[in-house]
This record gives sequence, structure tokens and C-alpha cells, in this order.
Amino acid sequence: MKNVSLFKSKFKLDVFGPFLGLLFVFLIFVILAPPAFVGGYNIKTIITQTVIVGIGALGMTFVIISGGIDLSVGSIISLVTIITAHALNLFSSSGLPVILAAIAAIAAGALIGLFNGMIIASWRIVPFIVTLGSMQIARGLAKWLAQEQTVLAPDTPLNRLMNVDPEPAWLIFAPGIWIMIILTILVYLILKYTVFGRYVFALGSNEQAARLCGINIRLNRIWIYMLCGAFTGIAGLMQFANLTVGDPTAAVGLELDIIAAVVIGGGSLNGGEGSAMGSLIGALMMAILRNGCNLVGIPTYVQNILIGVIIIGAVAIDKLKHGKEK
Repeated sequence: MKNVSLFKSKFKLDVFGPFLGLLFVFLIFVILAPPAFVGGYNIKTIITQTVIVGIGALGMTFVIISGGIDLSVGSIISLVTIITAHALNLFSSSGLPVILAAIAAIAAGALIGLFNGMIIASWRIVPFIVTLGSMQIARGLAKWLAQEQTVLAPDTPLNRLMNVDPEPAWLIFAPGIWIMIILTILVYLILKYTVFGRYVFALGSNEQAARLCGINIRLNRIWIYMLCGAFTGIAGLMQFANLTVGDPTAAVGLELDIIAAVVIGGGSLNGGEGSAMGSLIGALMMAILRNGCNLVGIPTYVQNILIGVIIIGAVAIDKLKHGKEK
């Protein structure tokens, strides 16, 4: 009975811990920030600012639960903005639908994820090194395709995915927010109710045991990184909608925010732990922190320090938790 109660306590902490942290950060700025912080428009702005990191974090959740890491996501987002801009220019002139540009962008992200997964799974190179290399490759491709300058694109419905005041107004929130919510539900269902989801946790918990159980480690790692790439492609579409141009210098360092969102949300860098909702809460927490600091007048460098402290704290708590379990 004691073990059962301990399990229940741990489960509650894993589920409600990130949420309590989010609530704590929000209440701090309710007290410190001007009244505009809790205004309807600012709340919508905060949630909209969560979309790019939030969607990227959903893809990263698969990778971190499986015991991996992906440093290339920021560069992929930048590359996707370039591909989207070029595709829109091409498809608009030929009369083809805009949806093809979106498909091309997501496919580009998935292909780089496939590349990462195949190298990691086939050659058994440490994910940190592989994705560090692909980070440079993707950034170089973005600069080459853009000729090291921003790429203009025609006005299309893609440009309005991140509008705080959406069209039509009955949407209430930006279309990108609804896309993020749908993707969160999808990731939740995959991780909780599918065989693939169980395999993802098994790889991160004990890869050797997973192999002995007959799980195809190589194939599942490829799928995990490919999924992460596809989600990053969607995040790149949102970045394009935010900028309305293709920018080879966009999303520099954003991979750190995406990884941080997963870790703050309860994902373990040791693998075997993480959730879709936790990652989304982590992304929302950082958006609230940045927005609140801007309203209070706290400089950007202080914001970076605060987020760094939160990340270290989240990892330290995870370390202590695993230490107690041993």
C-alpha cells in the first residue's frame, strides 16, 4: 500500500508541478505588472507568443522522452520560412493553392528530421553531435536559398495565422493557437494510447530492455526524429506568419527555448519522462515571463538570466527526484 501511495504522489507531482509553476509565475506578474497585463488583448498576445515555441516543444517532447536531443530545430524553422516564401512566390504565379506551400514547408522539416534520425539510428552517433551538425547545415541552406537576405512573399492566408485579432472574429484567438491546441491533443493521444507512444517511453527508460523486448530501436528512432522535424516545420510556418517574410537569420537560439519548454514542463533529459501538456505549459510559462518582464521594464538580459535559473532549477529538481528513486 505504501508503494501505491508513493506512486500516486509522484503522479500528481508530475501532472500538477508544471501547472503550479505556471500559476506562480502568472501571479507574480499580476502583482508586479501594470493592470494591462491581465487585459484580454495582452492575454491573447501571450498565448499567441507561445505558439512557435509550443509547437516546436511538442515535437521535441518525443525526442526528449526517448532519451535524445535535437539542436537543429531553430535552424529548421529559419529554413522553413525561406522555403515557404519561395513556395508562395512559385505557387501564386502558377495558380496552385497555398496549401501546397504549407505542405512543402512541413515536408522540408520532416526530411531534415528523417536525416537526423537515420544518422543517429544507423551510425549510432550521439544525437547531440548529429543535430549540432544538422543545425549548421540547415542554417547554411537557409542562407544559400535566401542569398543571405530576406525573401519577400505575396499576401496569403498563411500571413494571418498569427494575428492576435483573427479573421473571422468568431475564432477569438489566432488560428495558430487553435492549430497548437489540436496538435497538443494529437501528441497526448499518441503518447498515451498508441503502441508507438509506449515505444517512445520504453526507449528513453531503458533502451537495452526495449531491444530485448523486440522493439525495433532503429525504426522508432527514425520516426521520432522525423516527427520532431514535421512539428518543427509547422512551427516554421508560424514563424513565417509572424514575420511575413523568409528570414535566414530567424530563430537563432530558439532551439534552446524549445528544449527548455520541455524540461520546464517536466520532461527529463535522462529520458523516459515528459508530456504534451507539460511541454505546452513550459512554453506558456516562458511567454508569460518575457511578456511580464517587458511590461515591468526588466531588461532582456535579466529575462535571459531568469529563464536560465528556471531551467537549471527544473533540471536540478529532476535530478533530485531520480536520486531519491534510486
